[in-house]
Parts: sequence; C-alpha cells; structure tokens
Amino acid sequence: MATTAAQQRARAKAEYDAFLAVCPSRKLLDRISDKWVTLVLAALGGGGPQEPGADCAGEPRAMRYSELQRLLAGVSQKMLTQTLRSLERDGLVSRTVVATVPVTVSYELTDLGRSLHGMVRGVKAWAEGHMDDVLAHRESYDARTA
Repeated sequence: MATTAAQQRARAKAEYDAFLAVCPSRKLLDRISDKWVTLVLAALGGGGPQEPGADCAGEPRAMRYSELQRLLAGVSQKMLTQTLRSLERDGLVSRTVVATVPVTVSYELTDLGRSLHGMVRGVKAWAEGHMDDVLAHRESYDARTA
C-alpha cells in the first residue's frame, strides 16, 4: 500500500533522534546553539537590554539590521548577515524589504521562530543569572588541577 507524503513526513518525524549520528536534527541543534543565533532570536523576541530587575520578556518585534548590529556588541557585519540568512533559510526569521531611499530592511521572528524564542530566552537568562556560580566553579577547579 502506498503512503502519502504526509504519512512519510510523520514517520520521518517520529524517527528523529539527535543521539543518532545520522539524524538531521543534529545540524539544527548546531545552528540554534550558536551564540549569535541565540542572541538574534532573543533580540527579535523582545529580549534586548532592560532596566535592572525588569522582566526581559518584551514583545517580539521587527528590527532593522542596524538596530540588531548595535544591540549585538561584537558581531561583525559578515557574521550578522550569515546568521540572519541561515535563520531565514530555516524559517525562523522573515526578511522584509521596503522600497525607500535608502532601502529599509527589517527582520522579525516567524511563528516557527516564536516557538523557539521562549527556550532561547530561558537559556540566555540562565547564563546571565548563573555566571557568577560558573566563574566560581571554574576558579575552584583550576586551583585543584593546577
């Protein structure tokens, strides 16, 4: 009996297992665990700089390339462009071009990107909230192994 394309996709989805070397989800994990991807997704999801003690769960919004570049300290133009292209290719970010002088280009999370945003924001918040603990553990480890 022939299977439909939807049935084939469902079967393949059920078979995804990132612990297996051949699983394509490993490449996706590589992509979404990249620091620039994490920071772009957090920024577009409204997770930019906040007042001290404020909830970082701002509303997702479109941002221009120059806004993202200013917000992401240390990102090169080449890296930001590559990151945005890869996110657009994966369907996590949409790119909108408006014919103005000069041309206005903005980026925003798609529904798929929004579905990932909460987890990315949580990882970013965890890293910021536990950095002192990690640094203390590193120092202790280095002192023991020196």
